[in-house]
Amino acid sequence: MGDTVTQGRWRDGVAPYFERQPLAALALGISSGFPYAMIGATLTTRLAASGIDKKTVTAFSLAFLVYNLKWLWAWVVDGVRLPLIGRLGQRVSWLIVTGLLVIAAVANLALVDPSASIGATATAAILVGAAGATFDIVIDAYRIEILAPRQLGVGSGMSQYGWRIGSAGAGALALVVAERHGWSAAYLACAAFALPAMVAGLVLGEPVRRRDPVVQRGFAEGLKAIWGPFVQFFARDGALLVLLFILIHKIGDTLANLTLRLLFDDLGFTGDEIAFYDVGVGFIAYLVGIFVGGILYARMGMKRSVLLALVLMAVSNLSFAGLAAAGHSNIGMAAAIGFENAASGYGGVVVIAYFSALCDLRFTAAQFALISAAASIVGRIVTGTTAGALIERFGYVDFYLSTTLLALPGVVLFWWMSRTGLVDQSIGSAGITGEGDARDVP
Repeated sequence: MGDTVTQGRWRDGVAPYFERQPLAALALGISSGFPYAMIGATLTTRLAASGIDKKTVTAFSLAFLVYNLKWLWAWVVDGVRLPLIGRLGQRVSWLIVTGLLVIAAVANLALVDPSASIGATATAAILVGAAGATFDIVIDAYRIEILAPRQLGVGSGMSQYGWRIGSAGAGALALVVAERHGWSAAYLACAAFALPAMVAGLVLGEPVRRRDPVVQRGFAEGLKAIWGPFVQFFARDGALLVLLFILIHKIGDTLANLTLRLLFDDLGFTGDEIAFYDVGVGFIAYLVGIFVGGILYARMGMKRSVLLALVLMAVSNLSFAGLAAAGHSNIGMAAAIGFENAASGYGGVVVIAYFSALCDLRFTAAQFALISAAASIVGRIVTGTTAGALIERFGYVDFYLSTTLLALPGVVLFWWMSRTGLVDQSIGSAGITGEGDARDVP
């Protein structure tokens, strides 16, 4: 009897991952992840193979800044109807057009020769970043709008699985093809990774929960399209506290993660050990965390699952303080990496699901672009300016203890917001059951 009940619970937990909308989120994630790889490690390898000096190679990381600025033009995706192809629907038409733009940008990067013109290569990389960021805007909006509120956790998890598959798969394919047919052929082959999102859009069609934007016919209406998403968000009760939480919730976690390779090097771990534990064990733990996150979000509810995630991500920093104190320990490294990646995978799912629920269905693209940019900007600034100095001054143990303390304000703030009802009051129509999601049940 016990085994039957356990099997039933297991099936109930796994079943949501095989619904149409989460499977579409997987396809969307695959297409979202691959442009990042094209201007990341893959381009770094290509530039190094072309004999470009290290200083120039590392400067190409600036192409990623385009992703942090996508909120500036995200309103276009919500408020501008495309001619002719717009008959497919607002989201589907933008998926097709931005997917084609990404393919064109990647093909352009494929055809430039870094050794002949580094300037043309830089321009091509920025164009891939701009096209990829715009593709991301549409993908995030479409994902949020096709998922019923009960599916936000599972859908976020599937999207993260897809992102990992897209980024790692495109990077691996590029290396394999480049070895045999050259870099131009490699980039052209990888452009096919844009297709899963486009196909998903054509198969599922326009989201039922999407609300039609106001058609822009004049200057005043144009301004409304730009400022409307921000005005609507900040008109909610507790909006400033929600924004504060978005800004600070990952500071401690980001500080800790930025410095892990420095810790491993100083503790004397070999490249093989780092590859096995950090990449191998860490990746498996991350996938497990994502899977568990989707299930617990549905079973525990948004507030409890997010609060648990914040606590786990804060405590995970303590594991690295313990590793720093213990010194070179393979068991300690496996435990620290496993716990941290499982917590990050779980936390990424439920926190992204919460951020998705904050969106108003009239402004999904613009508001999620703003939220996702705000969630990373403070952590990146703080880590880039203070992490190394803090380690040199206090040492690794005290540094990781301090990152745990820096995570506590986010935990306390979310707990207080939950107790006072501000979390519920801040939720947008994307997180409200019944907002046009009747057909979202498979």
